[in-house]
Amino acid sequence: MSSVAVIDYGMGNLHSVAKALEHVQPGVEVRVTADHDQILSADRVILPGVGAIRDCMGEIRRLGIDNIVREVIESGKPFLAICIGIQALMAHSEENGGVDCLDYFPGNALFFGAEIKDSEGERLKVPHMGWNQVWQSRPHPLWANIDDGCRFYFVHSYHIKSAQPEQVTARSEYGVEFDVALAQNNVFAVQFHPEKSQKPGLQLLTNFLTWDGQS
Repeated sequence: MSSVAVIDYGMGNLHSVAKALEHVQPGVEVRVTADHDQILSADRVILPGVGAIRDCMGEIRRLGIDNIVREVIESGKPFLAICIGIQALMAHSEENGGVDCLDYFPGNALFFGAEIKDSEGERLKVPHMGWNQVWQSRPHPLWANIDDGCRFYFVHSYHIKSAQPEQVTARSEYGVEFDVALAQNNVFAVQFHPEKSQKPGLQLLTNFLTWDGQS
C-alpha cells in the first residue's frame, strides 16, 4: 500500500488535502504529520498550507520542516507543494515586509497590488479568490488528462514570478500574467488548491499518486 505524508506545520486545513487523496485512491495511507521519520519513510510527500508567509516560514523553521523538505527533495521522492507551499519554495516573498524562503526555486512571491485591473479596466479585488483558467506552458506527467485552460480554485494575494522560465509548467492571469505551477526533477508546485478544484484538481492528485518523480 502506498503512503503519502502531508506535512503538518499548523497552517491551514490539511485534512481537506488528506480527504481528497483518500477519495482519488481508496486505501492509500495518508499521514498528516510533522514527524521526521513518518515523513521521510512515506512514498510521496505534500507541503500544503495557507496563511501569511512570515508565520508559515517561522513554523517551518521552528519545527525543522525546512531540513526535512530538503531531505525529501534530495531523496528523489515525488514532492508536491500547494498554495503557500509553492511560495515557501521560492527564494523570497514580498509579504510581511519581505521574508526569505527555502530558495529551491529561484524567484519571488510578489504582491498583486492594490490597483490591478482587468482587460476592461475594471478594478480587481485582492486577494485573488475563486476560479481561474490555468494555461499549461509545457508538458508534465501531472498534467495528464487535464485540459489546457481548465479552471482551478485560487486564494492568494501574492503571485509567483520565477527567475527560470524553463521551470514554469503553467500560468494564469489576474490583472497580470503570473506563474502558477513550477517543476524541477521530483518537485511539482502549484499556487492553486487542487483539493478544492473538483475534477481537474482531483485528476492532478491522481496523477501525483502514480507519478514516479521524473519530469
